[in-house]
Amino acid sequence: MTASSFRALHQGRTAGNPLVLPGPWDATSAQVFADAGFPALATPSAGIAASLGYQDGSTPADEMFAAVARIVRAVDVPVSADIEGGYGLDPGELVGRLLETGAIGCNLEDSEGHSTLKDPEEHAEWLAGVRAEAGEDLFINARVDTFLFGTRDPADAVARARLYVNAGADCVYPLLAPLDVYPELRKGIEGPLNMAADEPNEESVAALAGLGVTRITFGPGMHRHVRGATSKLATRLRD
Repeated sequence: MTASSFRALHQGRTAGNPLVLPGPWDATSAQVFADAGFPALATPSAGIAASLGYQDGSTPADEMFAAVARIVRAVDVPVSADIEGGYGLDPGELVGRLLETGAIGCNLEDSEGHSTLKDPEEHAEWLAGVRAEAGEDLFINARVDTFLFGTRDPADAVARARLYVNAGADCVYPLLAPLDVYPELRKGIEGPLNMAADEPNEESVAALAGLGVTRITFGPGMHRHVRGATSKLATRLRD
């Protein structure tokens, strides 16, 4: 599947029929999700970091791109990659390295150092450079971190989102946006909206689907769920 066909998966979705994208952290988890019949996957940077022994946000770029490439190689469905803030790479190098992995999409966040929001105008300009380098070969999901590090005012999220859409983003991802502000976000932001499920379960997905969310991802939730299940297994075997 090309980026264009992946882009088409986001279009024309009706309320209650979101695009649900599981988050694999390695080749095995990717194969499990693909075998279950999901049409595409979206890697979580935090899950990959944990699988490689790093804290979230501290994975070296080389290791992140290598991990994404292994996931892409393991499945026949398209993979979008969370590549955090772009690792300080210029748009040309970032796009080139990402396309080398075989990924057809990416998350790009507007914060840095896991603590500070970037200037929105400068970030939009950088996103426009990524779009110019990628053409239509990458689906860009622009993460908005105002609910994580900013004012938590929906108006701020909408203002940033509009800049990013105008810069060429295909989708906007207001991380940690509360469910009760979704209608305001939906009203103010053009195009597909990505929301993260609180937990990797049917109830969380159903709650977002009921709001009419375009796309649902899980961040590190699936990796944490598996880690918890593995911990319980380890405890039973030890005892």
